[in-house]
Amino acid sequence: MNLLLIILAVLVFIVVAIAKFKIHPFITLILAAIMMGFFMGLDGTTILNTISEGFGNTLSSIGIIIGLGAVIGTFLEKSGGTSIIAKYILKLIGDKKSPLAMNLTGILVSIPVFCDSGFIILSSLNKALSKKTGISMVVFVVALSTGLYVSHVFIPPTPGPLAAAAALEADLGLVILLGIAIALPTAFVGYLWAVKSGKKLTVTEETTFTKSEEIPESKSSFLAVLLPILIPIVLIALRSIAQYPSHPFGEGTLATIFSFIGHPLPALFIGILFAVQLVTKNTPVKERLTWISSSLKEAGVIILITGAGGAFGSILRSGNLGEIIEANFSGIEVGIFLPFLLAAILKTAQGSSTVSIITTATIIAPMMGTLGLDSELSRALSVLAIGAGAMTVSHINDSYFWVVSQFSGMDTKTTLKSHSLATLFQGITAIVLLSVIQIFV
Repeated sequence: MNLLLIILAVLVFIVVAIAKFKIHPFITLILAAIMMGFFMGLDGTTILNTISEGFGNTLSSIGIIIGLGAVIGTFLEKSGGTSIIAKYILKLIGDKKSPLAMNLTGILVSIPVFCDSGFIILSSLNKALSKKTGISMVVFVVALSTGLYVSHVFIPPTPGPLAAAAALEADLGLVILLGIAIALPTAFVGYLWAVKSGKKLTVTEETTFTKSEEIPESKSSFLAVLLPILIPIVLIALRSIAQYPSHPFGEGTLATIFSFIGHPLPALFIGILFAVQLVTKNTPVKERLTWISSSLKEAGVIILITGAGGAFGSILRSGNLGEIIEANFSGIEVGIFLPFLLAAILKTAQGSSTVSIITTATIIAPMMGTLGLDSELSRALSVLAIGAGAMTVSHINDSYFWVVSQFSGMDTKTTLKSHSLATLFQGITAIVLLSVIQIFV
């Protein structure tokens, strides 16, 4: 059977298993890897060894990093750091533009904090601002949800783009810089749709979860709250600059220092040190340890899914996938549109952005050379193209969709017309911007 048809059949299995039968993505991806191995004619021992190696190699590069990022996010949540970010941006922009403030807050908060958690934490502030300003709740909801979403799919150390960067061997610093550049206009498109949809749509029911998380009070400064987010990003970016062929920092001690502390592992450890400073002395040590445990528990699921995606990708790489793609797509300039479309199909079909990103990255990785995407810039753009696809479209099979709906009080129809359509426009905007960069840079 043609290998492309086999891959298509296995992808259908992944979607059906996760979306219809509710099988956990970790189990599904491991089963998919085993099935793929047998379909490709590999023997049992080779399949198991390849899966183990792919799982281990993937997690050796990013497993610890995902865990450290989760710890930073939890300390920002529990210390009240997210509320400080929101209130500072609100003060800067003013009440009249408060939905834009929430949009920008979402971008910052979702770098270390998962988008669904960020929405839950900030939903009470959203409601308070809507009452205070008289601006439709729909505007605030979509402005926040779309701001949170862009960082979730574009900016490492969020697990999805981090895993994709590792799978495609993209420069992490370049992915971060380009991710921020793409995230800002893409989030703004979400804000524009929030304003437009808010003129026609209203919240017609009370919030299902009336007890949205209270935002803790914190006496930390805006800069102190920002440092756990910014320092790792800046250090990782400096490492990438230090390793440019032109050696802008020279080849001596300074370059060596940046190359070390700019590695994601020490960079995020440094971020944790700053995050811990946000906690008041009144917070018991036992409670802080509980925060760390809960964050690592949440990260553990993502780590396992990421490793399973790596195992699936390792099986795919053992075949002659690149040659088959070259034979089928020779003369067709698909470029970054192929990873975008594949991620969009997987996202729309099964709901999870993270699963979509990881699965697409593992499939695309063996094809990078064939697709003409093997330069440093093309690899980074491919990571972001996958992210753009993975936000297209958030609808009823996406857990984030229901968080947005239930914590805002919007019914399903209203959420589809506002939040879901916004993610469609965001995905299209992002892939257009990425294509422009690919053409002119």
